[in-house]
Amino acid sequence: MIEGYWQVPEAHANLERLAERRRVVQFDGRGIGLSARDVTDFSLEARVCDLAAVIEGLDVPAVDLFSQAHGGPVAISYAVKNPQTVGRLLLGDAVANGRDVIYPPRARALRPLIDVDWELWVQTQVLVMFGWTEIGRRVAEASVSSMTSEVFVASQRAARREDVSDLLPDLSCPTLVMQLRDERVVSLETSRRVAATIPNARLALYDQQHQWVLAGEAGVRIIEDFLDEGAAIAAAAAHPEHVEGPSGTAVILFADIADSTGLTERLGDAAFRQKARDLDGALRAAIRDNGGTPIEGPTLGDGVLASFTSAREAIEAALACAAEGNHAGLPLHLGLHAGDVMREKDADGRANVYGGAVNIASRIAGLSAAGEVLVSETVRSLARTSAGVRFEDRGEQALKGVGEKVRVWGVSQRMESG
Repeated sequence: MIEGYWQVPEAHANLERLAERRRVVQFDGRGIGLSARDVTDFSLEARVCDLAAVIEGLDVPAVDLFSQAHGGPVAISYAVKNPQTVGRLLLGDAVANGRDVIYPPRARALRPLIDVDWELWVQTQVLVMFGWTEIGRRVAEASVSSMTSEVFVASQRAARREDVSDLLPDLSCPTLVMQLRDERVVSLETSRRVAATIPNARLALYDQQHQWVLAGEAGVRIIEDFLDEGAAIAAAAAHPEHVEGPSGTAVILFADIADSTGLTERLGDAAFRQKARDLDGALRAAIRDNGGTPIEGPTLGDGVLASFTSAREAIEAALACAAEGNHAGLPLHLGLHAGDVMREKDADGRANVYGGAVNIASRIAGLSAAGEVLVSETVRSLARTSAGVRFEDRGEQALKGVGEKVRVWGVSQRMESG
């Protein structure tokens, strides 16, 4: 509901933020808000046709699609039917099966009120969501007039019957599945299943106050990162001769799942891949949160590669990644080294980094125990007084493919402040 969104200052600001570098188009679903009210067909086919009509009216070669909750089946269906038109797909707390949307106990308890007092029901639902605040009051007022009780009941009943799970393997566009950690809209199990079924999809977990994705900083930041990645790839495809960013000195983090072969044997291939996919999203988020840049080019095995301009931030990111791996039951080998790198585009247009520093970081990671962070003498020297951790000397180590031995240090624990 567009009018409701614009009553929330955070949502208003985030939409304008997205529109600074992109063309942002929203539309209300049939029978709702600014859309025509005299409709009775709320089938999936009709809703997909509505989306197609909006996109055709834009007269653009391709679009990126964002949907939330019950909008998932519509976006998924359209993307499968029009692969040449959809560049990237974002599913924010979205579902493939309408029955997977969570209805909290309070919402279910209030359901009979719809038939007795529609206005009171809408206002109560909105105020429960946004709190008994001035913003909540304004959104409630806008929501009351956005649809009738008959339209709401009919559209919700139709949405609950939709199931496009069988289409998920046919999605060919890069897809990001976004999931609130507190599972207000959909369960983590559901999002994991959706992400695991879509080829090459990612799962990003986030925390924020509002369940509307576009009404919070965390959700919008994830959206921007994903779309910026797509823009970089498109630019590289148009100008593959261009180098992405300057080459030079960087701190390189390499993280790799320990004993991935053994874990696959114990968990089974499907379960391991799902857990690894979830972890990949968590690691990239931890890297970004600590000032790093995840490298989107191909990496070896189950590794994640990232570059930093600060040794302190790189160590903080490595520790955060170690914690994420342990929490997921997929402990990591982690290694850090600093040195000169070359930044180039791979054949598929994705940014990558190359050079001896990358190779050394990977070799150092291979020396680490599961869940341990090892750093080179270079990184230790850069961060010795700023990182707030203790270093344990592991001596000089011979690294495969490296002519000289490298002194390696273990990051043992955070130093107590004060």
